[in-house]
Amino acid sequence: MLLLAPAYRGWAQQDAYTFVFLTKNANADKITQSLLDSLMKGHMANISRLAAEGKLIAAGPFDGGGGIFILRTASTDQAREWLSSDPGILARRWEVTLYPYKPFIGSVCAVKEPYEMVSYAFVRFDMVVTKFTAQNYPDILRRHEEYVRKLATTGNVVTYGILGEHDTGILVMKGEVQPEVIEADPGIQEGLFEVQYKKLYIARGSFCEPTGK
Repeated sequence: MLLLAPAYRGWAQQDAYTFVFLTKNANADKITQSLLDSLMKGHMANISRLAAEGKLIAAGPFDGGGGIFILRTASTDQAREWLSSDPGILARRWEVTLYPYKPFIGSVCAVKEPYEMVSYAFVRFDMVVTKFTAQNYPDILRRHEEYVRKLATTGNVVTYGILGEHDTGILVMKGEVQPEVIEADPGIQEGLFEVQYKKLYIARGSFCEPTGK
């Protein structure tokens, strides 16, 4: 695994968190609607409890299924323990992936009720290690960073951060994002990153963005 920490020294690093992806489990057991409703009720109650305890800072679903949690710990082991009380996770309704998370643009903020749910474009960058990218990643990564900073000057970037050992990143943007805008990123052009697009629903202010309209 490539350790890319030196390449990010130009960013103002903030606190570390755990970022959780919940992905719909295609092999989940077939259950009755009443049992599914009960699991989802317990899932939502667990979210509320973790938030009340100050452990869960932000959560939101993706359009089409699955979603994210951001937890107030840099330890994925501790985060996994916190999630062990979620009946939906225990029933394997989702595949759960946890990453240490550091935001570089924006941050993570707990939002109090009443809050407004908004939709954002969610872009995930996954590093592809090849002979070419391994040899050239410092230069490619520098140009990727420059491109993200350029996007941020438009005012459309809500947050940008790094997952894991600096080999995966997320970019959250306002409105509908044209794929050609993202794919003009040198990191994608040069094959350093593969990209995924989703629509995220989350409380406005979860990434410390202004809550006013």
